[in-house]
Amino acid sequence: MTKYLFFLLLLSATLFSGCNTSKLTSQIQQEEWLPLFNGKNLDGWTPKIKGHPLGDNFANTFRVEDGILKVSYDQYTAFDNQFGHLFYERPLSYYRLRTTYRFTGEQAPGGPGWALRNSGIMIYGQTAESMGLDQDFPISIEVQTLGGTGDGPRPTANLCTPGTHVVMDGQLFTDHCVSSSSKTYDGDQWVTVEVLALGDSLIQHFVEGELVLSYSKPQIGGGVVNGFDPAAKPDGTMLTGGAISLQSESHPVEFRTVELLNLEGCMDPKAKNYKSYYVKHRAEDCRY
Repeated sequence: MTKYLFFLLLLSATLFSGCNTSKLTSQIQQEEWLPLFNGKNLDGWTPKIKGHPLGDNFANTFRVEDGILKVSYDQYTAFDNQFGHLFYERPLSYYRLRTTYRFTGEQAPGGPGWALRNSGIMIYGQTAESMGLDQDFPISIEVQTLGGTGDGPRPTANLCTPGTHVVMDGQLFTDHCVSSSSKTYDGDQWVTVEVLALGDSLIQHFVEGELVLSYSKPQIGGGVVNGFDPAAKPDGTMLTGGAISLQSESHPVEFRTVELLNLEGCMDPKAKNYKSYYVKHRAEDCRY
């Protein structure tokens, strides 16, 4: 498994359909990446912060300034475990999600020590509407982003599992977090993280184009999430997709871009909206 995995998947699909490599190159260039963040406002996103009702962007935690989506705490007197998440408007299952982020400034007063230069991209999550008022984290898979502290290795794009488990190396992984193989990114430098999500069959994390973690079979189970409605946590249920959200854990973080390549749609080459890079066929999407 290398950073070229996705290219090889595309090549295999193209050869299977009888296309030549020159056509493949053209089709790759036509990937239709969708910006999830418009650079102007939070349209398409909804905040849910612990202790506050859905949609209440307490203390202007999530904001847009100078074309950057920022998670800020300058209007907090104390963090007080008010963990927050900014939810994208629709759930997804087969996709590539890419964001460029950086940590800035100082941690909010009262933020937990483990949350220093710590945030995350939540995938396969429960809906924002199903979260409890005082719930701290959505039941989800977390692509944990960490910034270096200047004191030894601290990889990013790790895996954490609030209320979930995954299968890794053929075994059910029940620990809360596992580190990726990425290098450490100290200071306020921008870092690009990408996630490949293929339903319940494969999830991979990439940092600056390099594969750093791989697992499969995400499912509900385990702990490290509080304040949830028990109906939202049927342990053992497989997850094939779900909500995407950006995390607020007490350290300021900025997102320069958040973009998505949908991998689910019409895979009939005869259709007008056929895309060679789709991996999940939806016949109802085809247009002729």
